[in-house]
Amino acid sequence: MDRQAQPLLSIVIPNWNGLKFLKTCLDALRAQTYRTLEVIIADNASTDGSQVFIRDHYPEVILIELPENRGFTGACNAGMQAAKGELICLLNNDTEVDSGWAAAIIDAFTRHPEVGLIASKMLLFDRRDTIHTTGDYFTVEGRPGNRGVWQRDEGQYDREEYVFSACGGSSVYRRTMLDQIGLLDDDFFFSLEDVDLGWRAQLSGWRCLYTPHAVVYHHLSATGGGVTASYYDGRNLILLLIKNLPTAIWRKYGPLILRSQLKTAWQALRAWRGPAARARLRGMLRGVIDAIRLWPKRRAVQQMRTVSIEYLESMLSPPQG
Repeated sequence: MDRQAQPLLSIVIPNWNGLKFLKTCLDALRAQTYRTLEVIIADNASTDGSQVFIRDHYPEVILIELPENRGFTGACNAGMQAAKGELICLLNNDTEVDSGWAAAIIDAFTRHPEVGLIASKMLLFDRRDTIHTTGDYFTVEGRPGNRGVWQRDEGQYDREEYVFSACGGSSVYRRTMLDQIGLLDDDFFFSLEDVDLGWRAQLSGWRCLYTPHAVVYHHLSATGGGVTASYYDGRNLILLLIKNLPTAIWRKYGPLILRSQLKTAWQALRAWRGPAARARLRGMLRGVIDAIRLWPKRRAVQQMRTVSIEYLESMLSPPQG
C-alpha cells in the first residue's frame, strides 16, 4: 500500500499512575510494522512521575495532562477529541501489542467497510496461552461478557467473525462511526462504557468484527478493580440496560433481565460482610436512582436505531453459565 494512502491510526492510552507499565506498552507501539500512527496519552493527574517519564523518553507521544482524574471515560474522550486519525484506538496502558497488531487492524478495516469497530485477540500478559477476551457478547438476560475468558488458546477463536462489541482495553473505531454515534458516555466514568458504545453502534447498523490476527497481551485488572470496580459494575449495568435496550427487547426479555439483577442483588446481600459486595449493592441502588435522569439519553439513543429488532435479537447470546 502506498504510504500516502495509508490511514492514520490514532492510539489513545488513558493513564493514571501507570508508570510501571508504560515502557512495555510504548516500546511495543514503537515496534509496529505499520508506521502511520500517532500515540496519545491522556493522563488523569498521575502522581507517580508518568508525565516526566513520557516527555523524557517518548517525545513522539502526544501527552494530554488532565487537571484531575476524569476516569477512564474522561481520559479516553479527551484523547479521542485530540486524535487526528481516520481510525481511533483505545488501548490500556498495561498492555503489550504484537508487532503486527496495527497492520492487522488496518487490513481488517480495509476489507470490511461495514465494520465500525474491531476487537483484538487479548491474551493474559503472564500466561500467553490463556484468553482474556476475543470480543464481547451480550446475553438475553442483560449480561455482557468476554468471549473465551480463561480458556486455553488452542485455535478455537482463530477465525474472523462478527461479535457484539469490543473490549475497551483494545478497541478500534472508525471516526465516521464515532461522529455519528458519539464518544464514550462520561456518566459511566469507569466500567461498561465500551459495551454502551457497542450498543449504540449495533443500534445504528455498524458491525463489530473480531480479528484473531490483532494480538494484545494484557495485565488483567492491573490498574483497576476491587471495590471501585464492583460499585461501577453494579451501577453501570443498570444504566446501560435502561439507556440502550429497545422497548421490544424489554417486553420479550424483561423478566429474564430483572431476574438476573435480583439474583445479583441477593448474592451481594448474602456476602454483605465483604466490602466489594456492599459496593455492588450501593452501585445498583445508585443505578436505579439515576434511571429517571437517564431518560432523555434513552430517548436520543433509541431514535438513532436503524436496524430491526430481529437483527438485534440475532446478536444476543443465550444465558452464560
